[in-house]
Amino acid sequence: MAKALYGHVGGAPDRRMLDEVTKLRARVRELEFEVLRLRAENDRLVASVDTDSLLRIEEPALA
Repeated sequence: MAKALYGHVGGAPDRRMLDEVTKLRARVRELEFEVLRLRAENDRLVASVDTDSLLRIEEPALA
């Protein structure tokens, strides 16, 4: 078992695996950027909400 693991770990990296890791890292960067963009948009929307109008009842609650 140890020899099999050593042979697997000791070999040269597979080019397909390196390509996949590169793609995944790029995708993670894209998603992190999207999270930052969405957080900024959410903060902007939260700041634009008029909380006083949310607490005010415009018409009678019971009719």
